[in-house]
Amino acid sequence: MRQNRLDRQLRIEGWNQPALDNAKIGVVGDDDLLASLYVMSASALGINHIVVLAPSLDPLLVETAKKINPRFTLTHLEGFYTHPVIDELFKGCRLIVDLSHYGLANKLLLEKGFRENIPIIRGFCYEKNGDQGFKVFSYLRGREWQELEQIISSSHLPNGHFDDGVLDTIISGIVLEETKNLLMGQGVSDDLISYTRKQLNTSNNQKKILVVGSGALGIFVGLGLAYSGFQQITFMDPDVVEVTNLNRQIFFYDAVGERKAKTLSIKLNELFGIDTNDQVAYFDRNSYIASFDVVFDCVDNFESRIVLSEKCSDQGKILISGGTSADSGQVVIYNPMEKGVTPAELLGMYDIVEKRDPEVYQRERAACLYQPDPSVIMTNQIVAGFMVDAYRMLLAGQEPRNIFYDSNRSKRI
Repeated sequence: MRQNRLDRQLRIEGWNQPALDNAKIGVVGDDDLLASLYVMSASALGINHIVVLAPSLDPLLVETAKKINPRFTLTHLEGFYTHPVIDELFKGCRLIVDLSHYGLANKLLLEKGFRENIPIIRGFCYEKNGDQGFKVFSYLRGREWQELEQIISSSHLPNGHFDDGVLDTIISGIVLEETKNLLMGQGVSDDLISYTRKQLNTSNNQKKILVVGSGALGIFVGLGLAYSGFQQITFMDPDVVEVTNLNRQIFFYDAVGERKAKTLSIKLNELFGIDTNDQVAYFDRNSYIASFDVVFDCVDNFESRIVLSEKCSDQGKILISGGTSADSGQVVIYNPMEKGVTPAELLGMYDIVEKRDPEVYQRERAACLYQPDPSVIMTNQIVAGFMVDAYRMLLAGQEPRNIFYDSNRSKRI
């Protein structure tokens, strides 16, 4: 069962699952979502031993982490990292993830990393001078970075701070990617990984949203939309849950054989008290989208994505298109008000399918089972987070950029 659950990441060239299985990871967090999201995603990846020092963790995300991975063990000490005497908690940790928002912890952990030669991965979201964004940096002894002060919080002691569930989702994915690289002896980013946009100041929870695809990308898009307050969401997907989905499709741990769209809708309704809907169907030229304000493309084949592009273009609908591989992904926005090219045109999908008519294309049942492409959780949560943030920017009157993420490049975004 476990081998099948992790099958898609075990197919990645050079993948070293024992390095994850046997590692103990320390996490320092705050009273917010970020540490909980990291813990849940790390558990899905197959990291089995995590020690957390934080005043609280989200019980629903912790419960999900334990159900995703039967080998997962969590030690949680409630409190803040304010003195080196607490270091004993992190004895035996291969690395420490600093997700805190106060300078005292940041400085103590950097000093610990230098003194004990332990990698420190720092990630946080921020709000400053009308901007919002995040920063991620991996500190290793010998990397005495000249701009290290950029990752030290301006607030010296634990205090209230800006937090955002969508940005937290992206941060936790990037930090987990850096965690995986360090544990497997692969390269981490030499640069500060950062993202900034203007502050969001609008609430649009009455928008009607269609999410096409309820796999890993669709799950994290749904999670981000729920964190953002959207409530009128419909999920469309014809597929059923397979065991090999479980390394990244976090809400399906108890739903093998069940319909993905229906399961995702039920889970989000239970977790957030909202009223999402599901359609167990393929998206084709006859699919009805007139009542929706925006369509999120979370599908895994080019033929369906071509139909999505053409349909949204014909009916003047906003389309947020996301795609992922095991180590990269992209977000492409189509705004009919801008009259630009569609995602299918921009990404050259017509050439990829050699101009086949997408309407006659039919995927085999249990598509994921018969298309053994490597896949992991990190790129899905990163790309999904950027997809939701792009739509929030549009609603706030901002102009989101297309995003291209590549974990193999020093400049990730």
